[in-house]
Amino acid sequence: MKKILFTLLAFLAVFQTQAQTWEQMNQSKKDAIAHFNEDKFGMFIHWGLYSILGGMYKGQKIDDIKSPDPGVAEWIQARAKISREEYSQLVDQFNPVMFDADEYVLLLKNAGMKYLVITSKHHDGFALFDSKHSTFDIASTPFKRDIIQELYDACQRHEIDFGVYYSHNIDWNDANDCNIKNYLDYTGEVWPEPADFKGEKRRTMGANLWDPSPNTFDDYLYNKAFPQVRELLTRFPNIKFMWYDFAHFLTKYQSFQFYKAVYDINPNVIVTDRVGHGLGDYKIPGDNKIPTVEQMEGKPWETVGTFNHSWGYKEYDNDWKSPYELIYWLTAIASRGGNYMLNIGPKGDGSIPAQNVANLKALGKWTSVNGKAIYGTHKWKINQESEEAPTEKGYGFKEKFAETDFWFTAKENKVYAIALERGKTALIKSFAGEEINDVKLLGYNNKLKWKQTAEGLSVVLPKNKDNQIGFALEVTLTSDAEASLK
Repeated sequence: MKKILFTLLAFLAVFQTQAQTWEQMNQSKKDAIAHFNEDKFGMFIHWGLYSILGGMYKGQKIDDIKSPDPGVAEWIQARAKISREEYSQLVDQFNPVMFDADEYVLLLKNAGMKYLVITSKHHDGFALFDSKHSTFDIASTPFKRDIIQELYDACQRHEIDFGVYYSHNIDWNDANDCNIKNYLDYTGEVWPEPADFKGEKRRTMGANLWDPSPNTFDDYLYNKAFPQVRELLTRFPNIKFMWYDFAHFLTKYQSFQFYKAVYDINPNVIVTDRVGHGLGDYKIPGDNKIPTVEQMEGKPWETVGTFNHSWGYKEYDNDWKSPYELIYWLTAIASRGGNYMLNIGPKGDGSIPAQNVANLKALGKWTSVNGKAIYGTHKWKINQESEEAPTEKGYGFKEKFAETDFWFTAKENKVYAIALERGKTALIKSFAGEEINDVKLLGYNNKLKWKQTAEGLSVVLPKNKDNQIGFALEVTLTSDAEASLK
């Protein structure tokens, strides 16, 4: 009994030391986190062998394959239960001759994006970089060129922050069953029956149970995953973000090791909370989700979103978000203090779908005028003004908002009021009682006609000669707009 008690106390001491160490590491990244939060807008890229298939397997759409796994294109190996041997044959077909790193980076930069995160290794285990710790990588393809290296170099040339996505827990090629049996045996949860995350059972989603590799999960961790993470951080010293994903079957100790592996090489790299067990530097509220301010608990956060319904390229998915909707997402997220990282899924040949390009150019037209209301801003005391009553989930997207809908961001003594619809005048009731020194329309050099009334701020708007989507007002207050939030 004494021996058991001693072991338990020793375990708790180690656990407490790790938690304290994480606190110290996290606190040391304040400047890096603040810089990330000021960037506000970035590009996500999901690209790999699955891009060749485009969401199709043997003539069948991935959506039509019966499976509990997600119907997004990058999950096709799991959804169709493709063997490791068969899937690996795609290596011989991967030759993205249309890829141009400078084209990619300039496209996102001209769209007003400030950073890029690329899938260095997704769940299929294939690395888009030349890795010394796996032959299942770009060097084994006819293309051979190192995609991560070329994008990193292009980002340095064009002053874009660079980060990598790395699937640390899930690797269908090399991670055996992705640790699910050991994890569930340890926690006492039911295995392997699929269920949700709220009850006793845990979904087996992500675990390779159809064709697991013969090695152990520890073999994968210490011979591939940890070495590849260190490899990326060493080769690319100016990495800003490590975007871990899907840590459902990791123990807290394993998540801590992944966090510490980053810190030990580059303590300025910030890590997503998807490293697992609450050990990240910033929160990801969910895919294509705009959280409430309360849900984020005052922590830095980033919403990741898609142009259509898939992250990887899906050839038949043409349900694209419009520029109007994308501007809504960017505005609504910024008004709540978050970042927006918008994803593209290049084709297998390296080209970017035409609709992605067109929408990014439209975003660039908007951000070139109104970006001042987004970059470097924080939430104000009010996120949105609308005649509609707020709902638990906040204000969702509508095909057409009212001229009375406004979103707010703040920077020092300035508050930005952003609208998606534009009439001849605007009345912003949230400014009632505020002491206002000046009002400007972004992108308009002449003096505005405005007045403060008991109802709020009344502004006469000039004609919209350039047919811009909405508008943004810069309202200068006599006091610091952010002071009440500090």
